[in-house]
Amino acid sequence: MNILYLIPARGGSKGVPHKNIHPLAGKPLIYYTVKAAMEVSSNKNIYLSTDSPQIKQIAEEMGLSVPFLRPKELSGDDVSSEAVLLHAIQAFRDLGRNYDYIVMLQPTSPLRKPEHIKEALSLVTPESELIVSVKITDANPYYVLFEEDNDGILRKAKEGVFIRRQDCPTVYELNGAIYIINVEKLLAKGYQQLAMTKYLMKRDESIDIDTMLDFKLAELILNA
Repeated sequence: MNILYLIPARGGSKGVPHKNIHPLAGKPLIYYTVKAAMEVSSNKNIYLSTDSPQIKQIAEEMGLSVPFLRPKELSGDDVSSEAVLLHAIQAFRDLGRNYDYIVMLQPTSPLRKPEHIKEALSLVTPESELIVSVKITDANPYYVLFEEDNDGILRKAKEGVFIRRQDCPTVYELNGAIYIINVEKLLAKGYQQLAMTKYLMKRDESIDIDTMLDFKLAELILNA
């Protein structure tokens, strides 16, 4: 099974400026994902997809080669993960390298460890199309989530009558840490049509960095 470990890390960010290189416990955020990838794979099968020379330099100082920068047209806020995946697949095919799976590791998940990646990979079967890391959501749509109808009345997002939260069906939330994508199925069906199966992670492993508060919480956990 040939695997490409893809770390998507563009230079821009709306919430926290230069988020991917913002310090977390004394290291740039990108450090934690690059380090985790390097502990499960040889460096030649790790691709840091970035448009930022500064991010490229940080990765190379860690010993990771970054053979090319991501094109500017694939670096905007509205660029999909699928576009980044397809670019990586074609770029490596142009170099004569084909992969069966891509493991996408977002740098905003610094608490994801190498063992998480290995455990997720152990779930791959010949039928696997897309394995995603999840946590059990706190915002259960059977219990606390509502949608407003045309009359301004709040209706449950998911119908059901439950007295206690623990009686509700279990609902999972993507945590953004790990995506294992079958390349053949991606090219044939497109990302949105892939059948998803889960790899479950704990809440305290599932922080997805988006705000300064997330940075502070992640640092508390790292320093615990």
